[in-house]
Amino acid sequence: MTASPSPAHDAPGGPGELAAIRSLVRHGIDGREDHHGPRLLRRLADGQQGGPYRSFEVRPHGPLIGAEIAGIDLRSPLTPEVFAEVDRALLEHKVLFFRDQDVTPEQQRAFASRWGEIEGHPFLPAGTSQDVVRLEKGSANPGFENVWHYDFPWIANPPMGAVLRMVEMPETGGGDTLFSDAAAAYDNLSDAMKSRIEGLRTVNDFTPSANYRELMTEEQRRHFQQKYPPVEHPLVRTHPRTGRKTLFLTSIFTTRIAGMDPDESEELLRFLFRQLQYPEYQVRFRWAPKSMVFWDNRAVQHYACSDYHPHRRVVDRAAIAGDRPF
Repeated sequence: MTASPSPAHDAPGGPGELAAIRSLVRHGIDGREDHHGPRLLRRLADGQQGGPYRSFEVRPHGPLIGAEIAGIDLRSPLTPEVFAEVDRALLEHKVLFFRDQDVTPEQQRAFASRWGEIEGHPFLPAGTSQDVVRLEKGSANPGFENVWHYDFPWIANPPMGAVLRMVEMPETGGGDTLFSDAAAAYDNLSDAMKSRIEGLRTVNDFTPSANYRELMTEEQRRHFQQKYPPVEHPLVRTHPRTGRKTLFLTSIFTTRIAGMDPDESEELLRFLFRQLQYPEYQVRFRWAPKSMVFWDNRAVQHYACSDYHPHRRVVDRAAIAGDRPF
């Protein structure tokens, strides 16, 4: 089975294409950040292979990011051929959606582990099954993940990706998850801005997050601050598989740009945070029972809608160990 034909703007964006797109852009009131007109939307890196796919059907959710994979049963181990194609689809679309997958936590874990070691949540105690984390939300524990973020950018080696499985849908509101392509956000910066941020490093820390700060005792906070001290990462990260440059920062964990005047740092960070929020770079997944999502944490940020409180929502997450950003 094959994917839908790639649209014309999937072709690598060379200087000529980028210049042509930028010539069409219009701006409004002086001093305000706006952008009227097309954006450069590259699904693939230069030289990267996309479709066709022979083991399953790929249904893109848009011209840039996200695709539904149909015709595959994740209860069974992936053959080498199917694994290779799922891996290639993940690199192409950054987020993969699976419907009607009646899998167990063990089968979810087995699927995710094909991409690397499964690691638990940094703040949960180690145990025999802690690496597939159950996230239960309800009246006493509402969803706080409704902010754009990467998973755990405050550790030295953030996860490569994660597989999320719906266990229990809320009665109202879907708790949809949105994803934003961080490479597209970088691509559409001006050349001057790209030069300005090249080589900069950010300081990332879990401590300022209200979610972690308010749910921990002072003793717990001191313990985890010793275990996970602030860590520096490149502001512009290079994807280790595709070579794409991405913006690697989040408003809840990135505290400052190393070595920069605090006011200048904050102004620049706020500008860059907004670059990831444009709808052209995003896809929205509407959950249903037995759905699963697999995303590349090196390539996309995500945002979990908190529209279901006080109703119960339960998901299982298997996070895949990653490497040090460069």
